[in-house]
Amino acid sequence: MKIPTLFGKRKSPEPEAHFDPVKPDAPFCVIGDVHGRIDLLSTLVEALPKETSIICVGDLIDRGDHSAQVLKYVMNHDLITPLMGNHEQLMLNFLKSPDTQGRRWLRNGGLQTLASFGIAGVTESSGAETFTRARDDLYDAMGDQMVAWLAGLECVAWSGNVAVVHAGADPNIPLEQHDPDTFIWGHPEFRKTPRKDGFWIVHGHTIVEAPKMRDGRISIDTGAYATGQLTAAVFTLDGVEFIST
Repeated sequence: MKIPTLFGKRKSPEPEAHFDPVKPDAPFCVIGDVHGRIDLLSTLVEALPKETSIICVGDLIDRGDHSAQVLKYVMNHDLITPLMGNHEQLMLNFLKSPDTQGRRWLRNGGLQTLASFGIAGVTESSGAETFTRARDDLYDAMGDQMVAWLAGLECVAWSGNVAVVHAGADPNIPLEQHDPDTFIWGHPEFRKTPRKDGFWIVHGHTIVEAPKMRDGRISIDTGAYATGQLTAAVFTLDGVEFIST
């Protein structure tokens, strides 16, 4: 007589993800979401190891009061390479289609960015004509060079077994197969499922009380625009440490 099973077939346990120590190809630093805080950015850069390359995870702009100054500072700094964040993408969407993208950007901090470029007279409830005027004024204030530089930002950087992105990555597929939007906007499984390829993903986008390393994720967005705490991860051949303002 065959005894029916009540619980189904027994499954083998999933192998635990294994993460080697961080092993970059060369020393470098990664700075979290700046969001218009030029005061914190300049202070933190001065505190980092001299002559070491710096990557910003994106979201240089919006919410804070000095986005224009942050963009000019980063653009003209020889050692800093910024990545594309979702707020840069929102700004570029506004420059392309102000009548359809204006409200979304302003709702997420774009109003402060416009003000930092000296542009006023526009609100979330403005009409298409006002949004278009604000776009034209913003383009003129930024200039062709800055707009082209912003539009050309990469969305991922690599060094050894460390990858830097803005928001996150799909833990179930190789990094080289990702759609850029996943790096910029994130993935629902990123904070739930450890990667199985041994890569450490350095990211911002999601605010944490303190920087942390766990399950292949290195989280460094400490909410600078509101907390006054801008964080950098400093990678050496011996490991990683955090520095905050």
